[in-house]
Order: sequence, then structure tokens, then C-alpha cells
Amino acid sequence: MKIGGRVLRDGVVGVSMLVLGLLIAAKLEQDNRRMLAGRFVAVDGDTLMLGGERLRLEGIDAPELDQACSLDERAIPCGKAARRRLALWTEEAAFSCSGGERDRFGRLLVRCSVGDADVNAAMVRDGHAVAYGDYGREEAAAKHQRVGLWAGDFQRPDEWRREHQPSEATEAGEVEPIARFWAFLRGLLGVN
Repeated sequence: MKIGGRVLRDGVVGVSMLVLGLLIAAKLEQDNRRMLAGRFVAVDGDTLMLGGERLRLEGIDAPELDQACSLDERAIPCGKAARRRLALWTEEAAFSCSGGERDRFGRLLVRCSVGDADVNAAMVRDGHAVAYGDYGREEAAAKHQRVGLWAGDFQRPDEWRREHQPSEATEAGEVEPIARFWAFLRGLLGVN
């Protein structure tokens, strides 16, 4: 009985130390984030420019500019629609972004907001982008309500890129393993 109690105690201590380490790592990642404000330019539905620096909206993937979707057998320029929607967000006076990590192409991964509104989440919830590592609940809601991309037929942006841009294979949509880990950890902790 004494040995079983020790094993249980050691297991609890080990798991507690692991959870504490993960919480500390998440806090350090949060502390490394920089706040960005200024005149943002929407390059496409998930990419911004701020003074010559490219920023990628974290956790989402929007249709490419040339990508078309269909609604009632009509072609809809969903890539351009996503860029227009993101551009409208950037015109808000309180629009700002924060980020700390870079993707493998050197773009700063950012989460943007207008006041309390999470722009990344809104782009997915309104059907202008799909979840890519985060925002699964927002994608499920858009799909259920059949809004934006979900109102008709479309090809997921990463699949479209593979077929139409083989030389740039998955550049904008590829999620690095560390980004998937942080997305998992944020989801586990209930932080978006």
C-alpha cells in the first residue's frame, strides 16, 4: 500500500509540474507579443501589411485572391470578398494587432481586434475564412448558418493552393508544428 501511494503521489507531482511548465511557457509566449497599430493594408483575407512588414492572421486561412467559389452555380470571387471584409475591419479606428511568433516565411503571426471584437474569429464566423489551427467553434457556427463560404460550394484554401499554385505549395496555409502546439495549448486553457 505504501509503494502504491508513493507512485500515485509521484504521478500527481509529475503531472502538476508538467502543467505548471506549460502555463509558464504560455505566459512567456504572451509576454513576447508586441502590440501593433497604425495604417494596415489588407493584402488578402488573412494577410496584412503594416509599414512594409507582412503580417499573417493566426489561426485562420482565407481564400486566395484569385479563388472563386460558387453560389447557385454562379462564380463568386470569394478571395476578393475576404480581402474587402478584412479591409473594412482595418478602417476601424480601434483596429490593432498583436503577435510574437513568425511563420517559416518570416511573417509575424498576429491576432487582431477592434475593441473587444476578435477580428480573426469574426472572419471565420462570418464565413470569409476557415479555421486553421484555431477558431473551430466559429467555423462550425458559420457552416451551420450557411454564411459566406458555407452558403455555396468552395474548395478549402490550402487545397486550392495545392492545385493552382504548385510552385508556392501551401505557403500561406501551412501550420508549423509549434503553431499547432500553441493552438492546442490555447484551446486546452480556453484562451483564443
